Amino acid sequence: MKKSKSLLLLLTLVLAVGTLLSACGSNSEKNSASKGNNNAANNAANGDVKLASDQTLRINLSAEPPTFDPAQAQDSQANTVLKMMYEGLVRMDADGKELPGAAESWDIDGTKYTFHLRKDAKWSNGDPVTANDFVFAWERVLSPDTQPAAPYAYQLYYIKNAEDFNNGKIKDFNEVGIKATDDYTLEVELNDPTPYFLGLTSFYTFYPVHQSVKDDAAWATDPKKMIVNGPFTLTTWTTGETIEVTKNDQYWNKDDIKLNKITMSLVESGATELESYRNGELDRAGAPNGEIPSDQIPIVQKEMPDEYKVKGIAGTYYYQFNSKAEPFQNAKIRKAFSMAIDRQAIVDKITQGGQIPAYGAVPEGIAGAEGEFRAEHSDKEYFQENVDEAKKLLEEGMKEEGYTKLPDITLIHNNGEGHKKVATAIVDMWKKNLGVDVKIQNQEWGVFLKNRQNLDYQIARSGWSADYNDPMTFMDLWMTGAGNNDLGYSNPEYDTLLKQAKSEPDLKKRDADFAKAEEIFIKQDMAYMPIYYYTNVALEKPNLKGVVVDYSGAIDYTRAYLTAE
Repeated sequence: MKKSKSLLLLLTLVLAVGTLLSACGSNSEKNSASKGNNNAANNAANGDVKLASDQTLRINLSAEPPTFDPAQAQDSQANTVLKMMYEGLVRMDADGKELPGAAESWDIDGTKYTFHLRKDAKWSNGDPVTANDFVFAWERVLSPDTQPAAPYAYQLYYIKNAEDFNNGKIKDFNEVGIKATDDYTLEVELNDPTPYFLGLTSFYTFYPVHQSVKDDAAWATDPKKMIVNGPFTLTTWTTGETIEVTKNDQYWNKDDIKLNKITMSLVESGATELESYRNGELDRAGAPNGEIPSDQIPIVQKEMPDEYKVKGIAGTYYYQFNSKAEPFQNAKIRKAFSMAIDRQAIVDKITQGGQIPAYGAVPEGIAGAEGEFRAEHSDKEYFQENVDEAKKLLEEGMKEEGYTKLPDITLIHNNGEGHKKVATAIVDMWKKNLGVDVKIQNQEWGVFLKNRQNLDYQIARSGWSADYNDPMTFMDLWMTGAGNNDLGYSNPEYDTLLKQAKSEPDLKKRDADFAKAEEIFIKQDMAYMPIYYYTNVALEKPNLKGVVVDYSGAIDYTRAYLTAE
């Protein structure tokens, strides 16, 4: 517990600083900034350190990204690689502060945002990056004709008429609050003041897309067709083996990019990844895109103390219940399964990375009205583990559904030793405490995601990290019809509370709406089973500098570099 408290304090401090930096400015705000880099990158640029002659970074992705289409992406693997290849209007530093990206400056006047795009930004084929490229990309995300539908389209609902256009209520995109007034000026009109909207424009769903992709279904899978605006271009993608990106000489800020190449192996085994790191074949191993086997964490902590990195992040690890599948259409049965496990034993004996037991949806460290949301609204109020109560609820739920015995139940998880160990422990707890047999099935990442999206499961492993520093990022994905809602969950009262929160200017009232919605989601409905709040555990070679892991756990390698050993 002592270690968990220190991680919580670290996370809270990081997020508090990020919130203060992001909140600076009034309703009418002018922002203009020069190139932003971390201190390590500045030192490298200024020649204060000696760079290695070979600037090739070697990392591992434990799963293959299903797509490199920013409109279709929805996972951390794709996020990592897309961040190398694309750049939004802004980009974020480790503290959550917005830095100029494709936009060199912006004006904020209440609900109106005016972005001034830099005139030296180019696509990898040499074409200029224009405001119309953003309009094209955002319309593509919102269009009801986009197939499959963009899972993150709801992130653009803050924009005037975006939701109605996405739902087909408005047919003319010109009525949506997105306008290119000239090649280098993008105007965005929001429904209500949204303090975190600027940071949202760094997210991959908001990336520009080159207009050549129109009517070309294969563009996001063919390196020869991918035209990007970020620091690196995709040069190799061998399915199941490797992904390689190379420095983009057309990138406007190429002088600040020190790496020439990033090679990513696609190895699902954490043990193999760790062995490769020990053998000098990888420069970094572990979270967020790889894995260090939990039983090896105490060993590497002692063996490589200077290379061992652990960081509390704003993310929640949970098991999803498919509310459309038997027997989990019954809330009492869902509650029984959630109350019958021992979360402290899982983080102490299985994951061993300083994780914190979770009883809510919003993790530790996310900003609230006057401080940290979780400190103001304790998740311990929603439920606690209680085997006797779990047995009682299971019996009542089975009686309500007319079961004399439960249907066969299968828990699915994506490949990974850590997921398998957690699943094995939880299934053993369900057997011991409830007398329920649950099968475990591991699935390849792409298949696993598709099965979740299609509601082709009963229980599934999942996790969510913050897209921005606000409780909304952990809650609006479960609104009825939201693109990432793969629980089959729908509660009108929950939807109403979040709609109120989206437009509520009073921060205390807004937080109260979040707390009530979370109470409905967890305490009343137990829509999913929270297990723990994440930490990132990784190993980094001493000569690897400039890697940024932000408060959410997302990783940015674009300003990384290797020093001479």
